Amino acid sequence: MTAFIAGLPKCELHLHIEGTLEPELKFELARRNGIALPYAGVEQMRAAYDFDDLPSFLKIYYEGMGVLRTEPDFYDLAMAYLRKAASQNVRYAEIFFDPQAHTSRGVPFDVVIRGLRRALIDAENQLDVRAQLIMCFLRDFQAEYAMATLLESLPYKEWIVGVGLDSDEKGNPPAKFAAVYERARQEGYLLTMHCDVDQQNSVEHIRQAIQDIGVNRIDHGVNILEDPKLVAEVLDKGIGMTSCPISNGYVTDSMKIEGIRKLLDLGVRVTINSDDPAYFMGYVAENLEVLNFPDEDLKQLQRNAFEITWLPRHVKDAYIAEVDVYAP
Repeated sequence: MTAFIAGLPKCELHLHIEGTLEPELKFELARRNGIALPYAGVEQMRAAYDFDDLPSFLKIYYEGMGVLRTEPDFYDLAMAYLRKAASQNVRYAEIFFDPQAHTSRGVPFDVVIRGLRRALIDAENQLDVRAQLIMCFLRDFQAEYAMATLLESLPYKEWIVGVGLDSDEKGNPPAKFAAVYERARQEGYLLTMHCDVDQQNSVEHIRQAIQDIGVNRIDHGVNILEDPKLVAEVLDKGIGMTSCPISNGYVTDSMKIEGIRKLLDLGVRVTINSDDPAYFMGYVAENLEVLNFPDEDLKQLQRNAFEITWLPRHVKDAYIAEVDVYAP
């Protein structure tokens, strides 16, 4: 299985670029920017990654971003992930970034996106890995701040394929951001949204995302299985779902593999992704391995992923053809 997965052409659609900040790079950027970290070394930093739910993870996650200050920092962050992706035969990725996590601490939007964009261009030329950016709003900030961030993004609209919604879901339902998402749709952005696993009002949040907001995709969302009518609606609309099994195991009571299996069997366009791999100790190949699914199912997961990408039809078909003919 490991050999099969290693060569399988892959697509990743749920990946937070800030969540790829490995301890080694974190120390390097801290030295570059004259920042003292409260850890003696890499192993002590990894040992501090002690979390068992979403809020405890987010606390460590946001603290780690403090070393990201300059355009070269964001370039190096993205290039490090894209090199890792290339080593796992990821052919295409749609990458989340959280501008508010940086602008709220004084780093200009322009600095963030220019560094990321330059890395995407270099990765396509040097590594043959193609990627696009999805701008996420932090749902535990005000909706007005999300709208301001959306407006700030407009000069860079050609560099951003869509918008997402992440961070602490408790008390921050999709409906809070309805006006922001409507404006994003008007501006031509495609729409996705986190509906995190086993959260308060999970099923209602999924319903809002599908029926009230009209998203093109749902991130996480395995709790949809609690409502067969919503499953039927997702099937009817062809909405894809981006699951992250290793991440699930860190912030909930299980990796939810049985739920992923059921979604796949029902024909839902479920996909497998790594979420925040520097913190959850597993990139996309490792997330596929933990499933222990047959080879043909692993190929179907990749067909699903390429099918729900925000790419032109002919490009999707070319990637799907790579999966269809793949043999290790």
